Order: sequence, then structure tokens, then C-alpha cells
Amino acid sequence: MSRVQLALNVADLDESIAFYAKLFKTPPAKVREGYANFAISDPPLKLVLFAGAGEPGTLNHIGVEVESPAEVGAAIQRANSDGLDQEIQENVSCCFAVQDKTWIQGPDNAWEFYAVLADAPQLGCSATPEGGCESEPVAASSDGGCC
Repeated sequence: MSRVQLALNVADLDESIAFYAKLFKTPPAKVREGYANFAISDPPLKLVLFAGAGEPGTLNHIGVEVESPAEVGAAIQRANSDGLDQEIQENVSCCFAVQDKTWIQGPDNAWEFYAVLADAPQLGCSATPEGGCESEPVAASSDGGCC
């Protein structure tokens, strides 16, 4: 199942975790220093929180989490067919996960289409208020996990 990803900049990570856990009746799937994410089933949403990455209360970036690298490949092909600008990143560490992804550039922001390949021990990129992140290629591990 794919789900929309909404990444938000927050002032207080602990306070935000408590609020969103109550709001969506779901505990966070991953919590790290300055970072948390929720895999919410109803509504299908990947909610990502960044503390200290931008003005609190603003959108960090948007995206779509898909189940497999093949689905990322399909998004890449659609963007190519439609003549959309994109930045393809394979086997990169971002948001405490190893991912294959593409950033498809819209008129005002980029949409991230990504599949998680494995867990990663560190953030691996700088999430920016403009959307996107500076990611470095890494060797994938078999630990699993999700952004």
C-alpha cells in the first residue's frame, strides 16, 4: 500500500509526538534525536516530524511512500514520460532509512516518491525547508525499518 507522506517542522519534538499519537491513536514508528515518524493506517499517512530543521509549523516536504523499488521505478518512468524534472537517488541514507527515491519537481515544491530498503543509524541528510535532502549513497543493511 502506498501512502502520502507529510513532513513537518516542529518546535518541540516530545510535545508533537504526544499530540500526534493522541490525534491519530497511533504511537510513533521511529523516534530519533530531532526526528520522529508515524505510520498511520487511518487515514493512510506517513507523518514525519523534524525538530530544528525549519520554522516550526511549516511544511518540510511532501511525498509518497511506496512498498518497493519497482514502484519508485514506475514513478520515475511516469515523470520521464510526462517530461517532468526529477532527481533520482538510489541506495541513499535519508531520514534514518536507506531508500531508493526520486524527487519530482513541481512549480512550487518537489514531491518525494520513495521506498525504504533498510534502517539506518543516522539521519543521513539535511532535511531543508525547501524540501529534499542532501543524501549520500550507502551500503544497505538487512535490518529493515521505515522512514
